[in-house]
Amino acid sequence: MPPPVVTVLLPARNSAPTVARAVESLLVGTLSDIRVLAVDDGSTDDTRGVLQGLAARDTRVEVLDGGGRGLVAALQLALSQATSPYVARMDADDEALPRRLEASVAALEADSHLAGVGTAVELFREDQPVSPSLQAYAAWLNGLTTAEALFRERFIESPLCHPSVCLRREALLASGGWEHGNFPEDYALWLKLLHAGHGLRNLPEVLLRWRDSSGRLTRTDPRYDVRRFTWVKARYLALGPLAGGRSCTVWGAGPSGLTLTRFLREEGVAVQRLVDVHPRKVGTRIEGIPVVSPEQLGPPAGELLLVCVGIRWAREEIRADLTARGWVEGVDFLCAA
Repeated sequence: MPPPVVTVLLPARNSAPTVARAVESLLVGTLSDIRVLAVDDGSTDDTRGVLQGLAARDTRVEVLDGGGRGLVAALQLALSQATSPYVARMDADDEALPRRLEASVAALEADSHLAGVGTAVELFREDQPVSPSLQAYAAWLNGLTTAEALFRERFIESPLCHPSVCLRREALLASGGWEHGNFPEDYALWLKLLHAGHGLRNLPEVLLRWRDSSGRLTRTDPRYDVRRFTWVKARYLALGPLAGGRSCTVWGAGPSGLTLTRFLREEGVAVQRLVDVHPRKVGTRIEGIPVVSPEQLGPPAGELLLVCVGIRWAREEIRADLTARGWVEGVDFLCAA
């Protein structure tokens, strides 16, 4: 039989209450030419039985044994079995809306520069309201609807919702796919694809209901700690915008800016100055680096300015101020938090 258009990689561990709805939401979608590779990754509840029941009812579902080796190993196992031109992700507790896969494939076929697309998402949880910080993150992510916008903002936070993505299998394989390590595997993959010259963007249509819960990996797994996200940023800043010995200035002498500074220095990047508005910091040195005020920053001078402040409105004010002073985003400065 010819390969399907899309293969969905769906790892599951102890997801018996939600995994049937996740799989069924894919099967009833407007794109029917799909294959769902569900990886039971060492479940101790009835996840395997639920998945096998789904596979018995619909031949598009296949169950793989992940052996409890973790998310990255489960994804790589499923990827090794995929033969379709497109590979999509899905988590075992989310819900795809009907047009998700059809719209994603259409976007990829319309733009050969894109290696993948995510979709706008709707957050939900059943026990309490979604936190304002996560709502703000989703709103930011949902706005990255062009490849240019996503590339510009790639060092702020992870710019794609992992379970919403659909990727070209060829580009995914060429990149080596997901990497296992002490860092967020999804963010590392997006930065790796972008570094290789591929485009990524989000579709403006809400096509995934993204479940929030107290047990989600981003809250419980140390690989998703903010420091590990910052380490990935520093790695790809050093490989890309700061390659070839280009030095930088970091705007932000608070926790976010100092953490990024330390990781950049570990990557061999020279951090020349720190910029801060606090009068007690200006004129001092922090870890040997002079702290200057924004007024002392001066015009662009070849080094890259990294704006690393954790408050969104402050970032937007700094971005507007720099642009008004002739700094060009993407050339002279980047937002990195």
